[in-house]
Amino acid sequence: MKQAVRDLVGRRSFLGKSAAALGIAAFWSDETLDAALQNTKTASKPSDLRITDVRMAPLGGGLIRLDTNQGIYGIGENRDGADRNYVMMLKRVVVGENPCNVDQVFRKIKQFGFHARQGGGVSGIEMALWDLAGKAYNVPVYQMLGGKFRDRIRCYADTPAASDPAVFSQRLKLRVQEGFTFVKVDVPIDRFIKTPGVASYPSGANISGNVPHMFTGLEITDKGIAMMADYVAAVREAVGPEMPIATDHFGHMGVNSCIRLGKAFEKFNLAWMEDFIPWQNTELLKTITDAIDVPTLTGEDIYLKEPFIELARTHAVDILQADVATAGGILETHKIGDAIQEHGVPMVIHMAMSPVACFASVHCAAATENFLVLEMHSVDRPTWGDIVDGVMKPILQKGFIPVPDGPGLGFTLNEEAIKKQITEPGYFDPTPQWNAPKYRINDRLWS
Repeated sequence: MKQAVRDLVGRRSFLGKSAAALGIAAFWSDETLDAALQNTKTASKPSDLRITDVRMAPLGGGLIRLDTNQGIYGIGENRDGADRNYVMMLKRVVVGENPCNVDQVFRKIKQFGFHARQGGGVSGIEMALWDLAGKAYNVPVYQMLGGKFRDRIRCYADTPAASDPAVFSQRLKLRVQEGFTFVKVDVPIDRFIKTPGVASYPSGANISGNVPHMFTGLEITDKGIAMMADYVAAVREAVGPEMPIATDHFGHMGVNSCIRLGKAFEKFNLAWMEDFIPWQNTELLKTITDAIDVPTLTGEDIYLKEPFIELARTHAVDILQADVATAGGILETHKIGDAIQEHGVPMVIHMAMSPVACFASVHCAAATENFLVLEMHSVDRPTWGDIVDGVMKPILQKGFIPVPDGPGLGFTLNEEAIKKQITEPGYFDPTPQWNAPKYRINDRLWS
């Protein structure tokens, strides 16, 4: 920034001398220019910036703070439900690095992540790197990604379920009144399973939990499909024919039941049906997708871009949904969007965490052309947005989040609010126990 000011000074000095030679009074005197240069604030010296510590605050999966040698810090967030040790084990790898080299540092740490919640540590560190880089250069993250395609981010409201369709319909009518233009509902077979005759499965079998969908032996009966369809019909009636409705959490059922359910839901003109079966089963997902006339979606548990690209290339699903806190962070999610766009696939962003991960998602969504809609899980939590300042409040405005223009992720932390919300003691306490060991560790994946 100082060099830019010097260049400006040089140009204006030249113009001033030229003006004097022409007998014109110079607007800028040398004294004024010197004063301007001395009083110019620079956020940091980016080339000399180094990470000195990694600390956490126990809110959700954990807020992450990367401290530096220049007094500025970056904030990220560990995936909710992920072990915080996934973050702290990276301290020895990132301390001493220049956080402005975001991609270089990410490539150094990405081997320590994996699918589902195990990608949370790497992804959260990556968010904090971008926050730091933006603060160092005094620009918003979306600008460093190439600029933005939109000034506000459309959100879909995830709404608390109710067994009574009439009660749930009222909740969705409230969403319409709140200004939402997109909603999502859960339609799990578990909600109806106590009714005799809705499903067949081996007595005593584990029909949920860690058993993949295809191996539970559960198949839905015509009665079960009719009950689930009636539930969605009540939702469609509540929000009208034009509101996009997405559906999720159907239960661990076989592929044929997924197809039969999808066919029954075709008349409701749904935005998508989400996560019928585990995302790893590409060919089976394609079988379902090809058999029904409802868009299919998966992706919130996938780490790194390569599986997304394969799902898009094969058109195993119609829409892909990445989670910035799982997929590898902001840049990796942006790359996912660009890559699947080449195959004609739109991207939804999954987000069920604090405003930190939310604004990381907002910047990514702003800079990604094929972005469709962002998940919002905290509509009914009045204190959700309290932990950040410096952004427009309320954060969610009639179903949209304005993209902040402040440096980095665009917010400052509200220490008092965080301390009220943390689940256990410890507000960015020192972490010497996670310092680099004295013995050598070979982290390379090649020899």
